[in-house]
Amino acid sequence: MHEIAEPAASGDPAPEPTAAPAADPGIGPTADPAPGSSTAFGDRSFLFLLGSSRAGGNTELLARRAAEQLPQHVTQRWLRLADLTQPVFRDVRHAEGARYPQPGGHAGELLAATLSATDLVIASPLYWYSVSSSTKLYLDHWSGWLRVPGVGFRARMAGRTLWGVTALAGEDPSDADPLAGTLELTARYMRMRFGGVLLGNGTRPGDVLADHAALRRAKTFFTP
Repeated sequence: MHEIAEPAASGDPAPEPTAAPAADPGIGPTADPAPGSSTAFGDRSFLFLLGSSRAGGNTELLARRAAEQLPQHVTQRWLRLADLTQPVFRDVRHAEGARYPQPGGHAGELLAATLSATDLVIASPLYWYSVSSSTKLYLDHWSGWLRVPGVGFRARMAGRTLWGVTALAGEDPSDADPLAGTLELTARYMRMRFGGVLLGNGTRPGDVLADHAALRRAKTFFTP
């Protein structure tokens, strides 16, 4: 199998540039969806990472509507990135004698939670056409986790599913293409399945509850 070059640190060109995902509000998965029955969910567990700077925003409301449709036996864990202290990411890949240490504190909690989930849901509002700063910092740390001795991060993430949920204020769903592209390319590099992006519209908190099309999509987002 051809080895995919690792994504560069922030500020460097992204590897394997490809066209942005389709602008359809229900940005679709890159592989066949899992069956939707309760039995088919098996031992899956969902980690919801909330990337908003405020609680109860439109993205979170939409994510919770989608999560309500999961079978009761499926484990859900919700973490708000704004409540967790993530250290500044430092790229030491080429620094002589440097190595990435085992993460501690909240960073260690995020690593453990990420590895324990079969399904990872990035619920980030659309900030400047992409993910929020706390979400981007979390993803930046993946580059370090790839090199922490004994973790085997990429091998362990392979085969799991990465999902996205976001809300935007504008009327053009293609504004969310950069966010969707970030998640899709991340999943591709990590050999994860990309489940797609659930997209809703809203400016003030609660507005997304009036986006009836988004609420309909939320009902079947995790269980096609």
